[in-house]
Amino acid sequence: MPKDKREITKEDIMPLDTYTKNRGELRKNIVDFKKDRRVPLGPYATFYFESYETMLAQIQEMLYIEKGGDEQLNDELAAYNPLVPNGKELTATLMFEIDNPVSRAAFLGKVGGIEEKVFMKIDGDIVKAVPEEDVDRTSADGKASSVQFIHFQLNEEQINKFKSKSSLIELGIDHNEYSHTTKLTDATVNSLSADFN
Repeated sequence: MPKDKREITKEDIMPLDTYTKNRGELRKNIVDFKKDRRVPLGPYATFYFESYETMLAQIQEMLYIEKGGDEQLNDELAAYNPLVPNGKELTATLMFEIDNPVSRAAFLGKVGGIEEKVFMKIDGDIVKAVPEEDVDRTSADGKASSVQFIHFQLNEEQINKFKSKSSLIELGIDHNEYSHTTKLTDATVNSLSADFN
């Protein structure tokens, strides 16, 4: 990640014709970049750790698909900039991916508040995830959204341990209806370490 880039601005956006011309290669590059930032957890949950690069690619692609120009660009920047890590955090899109709509509805109906039960453990030190506050991700009737946006805010000691390459780093959800933990791979830790100052 560009070390000084904590926010995407209009100047970062490629003109639509340039993006269209280079889209195949750009998309291949971002898929390669994202593969070490994807962490499955249990049968349904997948964390997609975001960065300046992933959010820039998302905005470019939305502009390509919808062709909404500057008006759309302002909306996309407002939507995706909060997920660009600020140098002291990791951010992730958490998706619950269940193909069958009946099974998906049944599962989401049982896991209300799951966004409050996400954590990262760095050598046993627990960092609770903070859900993005843009909208409430659990409805009043207790149904969770299939897409959650979360932040892991780390202190200096935790960041140093994370980047040391010698710490045990785990990702987990501790909900009564969905309790799973997984160890981050070295490749994932390496990729995510670049998100810190």
